[in-house]
Amino acid sequence: MTNRTTGKSPFSIVYTKQPNISLDITVLPKCKSSAATNFTDQYSEMLAEVRQQIIKSNQLYKETADVHRRHKTFKVGDLVMVRLRRERFPPGTYSKLARRKIGPVPIVTKINDNAYTVALPADCNTSSTFNVSDIWEYKPADDGVIALSSSESSSSEAGED
Repeated sequence: MTNRTTGKSPFSIVYTKQPNISLDITVLPKCKSSAATNFTDQYSEMLAEVRQQIIKSNQLYKETADVHRRHKTFKVGDLVMVRLRRERFPPGTYSKLARRKIGPVPIVTKINDNAYTVALPADCNTSSTFNVSDIWEYKPADDGVIALSSSESSSSEAGED
């Protein structure tokens, strides 16, 4: 059965022909045997193909994983929401009913594209440096007007008559 990463069966990678010893694949300095050099060349080519197939397969895995990755960058001063994971709480202080997100809080410093320092409230006893996976941009609640549907407005007008 072929491996999807290498494109070859493990047996064919390890044993290109029925069992060889390590002496068969080593390059001997004064070896005049054409069979030995031919075998060594074929084995080296096969290993190079396997390496290229692994590189191609890893690139495909990376592209597939990057589809789900969200790339966010923030600037100093942006308001964000911060998620507090269970690991951030001191032992014995975690509660299932505690707040999971804190915010909006401003970003104080940008360490790199993956880590930011935020200004946490004084009552938070945790580090103020967060990974980008635990930060969301703050979107204020809409202060829009709530519109009534036409059936509700017509029924209330009908009741007034």
